[in-house]
Amino acid sequence: MNLLFGIIGVVIGFITSFIVKSVLLKHRKNQIINDAIKEGENLKQNKILQAKEKFLQLKEDHETQFKDRERKIQSGEDRLRNKESNFSKKIEEINRKNNNIEKIRDSLDSKIKSYEAKHQEMDKLHQKVVIELSKVSGMSAEDAKNSLIESLKDEARTDAMAHINEITEEAKLNANREAKKIVIQTIQRVATEQAIENSVSVFNIESDEIKGRIIGREGRNIRALEAATGVEIIVDDTPEAIILSCFDSIRREIARLSLHQLVSDGRIHPARIEEVVSKTKKKLDEEIVETGRRTCIDLGIHGLHGELIRMVGRMKYRSSYGQNLLQHSREVANLCSIMAAELGLNVKLAKRAGLLHDIGKVPDESPELPHAILGMQMAEKYGEKPDVCNAIGAHHDEIEMNTLISPIVQVCDAVSGARPGARREIVESYIKRIKDLESLAMGYEGVNTAYAIQAGRELRVLVESEKVTDAKADELSFEISQRIQTEMTYPGQVKVTLIREKRAVNYAK
Repeated sequence: MNLLFGIIGVVIGFITSFIVKSVLLKHRKNQIINDAIKEGENLKQNKILQAKEKFLQLKEDHETQFKDRERKIQSGEDRLRNKESNFSKKIEEINRKNNNIEKIRDSLDSKIKSYEAKHQEMDKLHQKVVIELSKVSGMSAEDAKNSLIESLKDEARTDAMAHINEITEEAKLNANREAKKIVIQTIQRVATEQAIENSVSVFNIESDEIKGRIIGREGRNIRALEAATGVEIIVDDTPEAIILSCFDSIRREIARLSLHQLVSDGRIHPARIEEVVSKTKKKLDEEIVETGRRTCIDLGIHGLHGELIRMVGRMKYRSSYGQNLLQHSREVANLCSIMAAELGLNVKLAKRAGLLHDIGKVPDESPELPHAILGMQMAEKYGEKPDVCNAIGAHHDEIEMNTLISPIVQVCDAVSGARPGARREIVESYIKRIKDLESLAMGYEGVNTAYAIQAGRELRVLVESEKVTDAKADELSFEISQRIQTEMTYPGQVKVTLIREKRAVNYAK
């Protein structure tokens, strides 16, 4: 019995707990469902709010775009209305002008008709007058007409000549005024310093002891140096200085550079002197080419042949009536470019012709040709254009001028050379006399080199020992002196020193 009650109690407890759990689960389920419903409502409300905000934003953007379009359309309409208004005004103006034109045309038509009527009346009167004049004068109308025409021709010819002379004088005056204006402006824009060339260079030394080493034993070093360079080396009492005298500035520069290297090195003897002079000549040739190239770059001239560039560099060591030739040519090139620009011509060709116009003064050889013709031939040889060649050849009127650049080069050459102090004719004549002395001696067979020294008062002639004997040397020296005496004009006297040197050279291998 107790067992039965126990079982019943257990069952009742189990059922009670099951019912309690079911009630709790149902309550929990309802709570979860309610929470989900609330959360769903919240999400729904949020989404609705977001949708409303998005809708409002889109609506606002749409209204903004719509207003912009309306504003643009309104602006376009305003422009169209303005254009229509302008067109209307123009049409009214055109109509008014057409009406005025019609009125003017009607007026002209009436005047033309009136003129024609008067013209017919004048013709009738003219015929009557001609008939009466013919009766009175006894001349026909044709004869009177011819007489009147001849008198009018003479009067017209006289008036025409007077007008022509007046116009010609006015044109000359204006041309001279404009030409002077261009020349003055050009000279003002190209202002270079005056050039003065000397025939003497001073070589500075640290002490007078070096003078003895330069002279050498019994003067062998200085003789070797003078023979190798063709420069007279004057060693006197001047402190710490040696004077190099020669009309050719290239020789002086070679002698100066060679002396500098010899003194710096310390080894001074005839063999070393010849070696240094030879190297210095090569180095100076390179510097000449570099000077020519640098000049072309400065002036903006391109495509010049290498040989012409070298000739331009040689101008640095040449003077024309005391005026440095390179400086003169650069000045002429700048003057030509400015004048060509003022006249509307080819500036590059004018500058090129101005730089090369005196190229015939610095050839390696000296043929018997004017420097303008020689320069023209050199320019033609190295591919310069015909306009440039003609300008070079015609700048001293040796040939006819075929281009407008030629007179420009001639004028600029005269302008550059005519500046006060630009040239010294005494120096040019002196240099020409020195060169003539050397050229005269070089014309004899067996002469190796000839140097005019002591300002042209002495001519040293170096001959080849194989071709000129001792007896022949005396005869040759006399012939040269007699030819100088008869063919040249010079102050004082000229001493002719002929040097015949026997050299025996062998190599140990």
